[in-house]
Amino acid sequence: MSYLTQKTIKNNILFSGVGLHSGLNVNVKIKPANPNHGIVFKRVDLPSKNILIPNFINVTNTSLNTTIENEFGTKISTIEHLMGALFGLGIDNALIEIDNEEVPILDGSAKLFIEEIITAGIQVSETPIKIIKINKPIEYCEGERSISIKPSTLSLDIDFELKYKNQVIGNQRNKVKVYDDDLSEIFNSRTFCLFEDIEFIKQKGLAKGGSLENAIVVKENEILNPEGLRNKKEFVNHKILDCIGDLYTSGYRMVASITCSQGGHYLTNQLLRKLFKDKENFSIVEIKEKNLPHTLINRNLLRSIA
Repeated sequence: MSYLTQKTIKNNILFSGVGLHSGLNVNVKIKPANPNHGIVFKRVDLPSKNILIPNFINVTNTSLNTTIENEFGTKISTIEHLMGALFGLGIDNALIEIDNEEVPILDGSAKLFIEEIITAGIQVSETPIKIIKINKPIEYCEGERSISIKPSTLSLDIDFELKYKNQVIGNQRNKVKVYDDDLSEIFNSRTFCLFEDIEFIKQKGLAKGGSLENAIVVKENEILNPEGLRNKKEFVNHKILDCIGDLYTSGYRMVASITCSQGGHYLTNQLLRKLFKDKENFSIVEIKEKNLPHTLINRNLLRSIA
């Protein structure tokens, strides 16, 4: 397998499930696409004005999810877990047809997306990939919350920390090399919330489809999910998953070193907006195998299909 050429899926993938925030049943079909097509969403429940590009400029809401919107006001929300799975498996091109305005939450992680993409298979083209190379350090801060990106050689490193007053979540930190490490625990980590926040979230019209089947709920010093956590750092690992998915709204994979403290969808989106505001901050490079002896794709996730 050529790791440095563009990829799509071999066969259609079908998903059905409930939207975490809308509570509505949603059907999704992911289709193969040609090189340089990119990742494109299509609202098949609408007759026109239904194409959406998951680009950071098109992100219009970052409250508890990432929502994209086109120029006609058509929206699709909660794209981050699917985007993270596509990034992790190196899928450059796909058409994602969806019959409602929210990607189904499934089990609250990217686990099922990953499994279904691997089952469908990956089609490799002869067209080289493009990557984003960071030229200058950029930082975005709001109070104690911060996120920064700086140049890296051949890797994408994410160093993420959480700080919660809740004793179960507490302070968690993890650092991963996205193209080198085994990211199974990252992609298997579920979204989470505090029990005392649920009523407020629902008053805002969100989490209508939330349950213990698709989210970790923490009440004081107890995890309400009977199965407990899937891994010791599941809380911060889910934030890293979100970060990976949101980074893919840059349009390409990237080589960079990212450090984030108490961040989320909003901070990642603001960092991308600041980064791409000045062309001197970055370069978009077409990669040739002979020029870069590195995968830019996580081999650990591809062991079963290589």
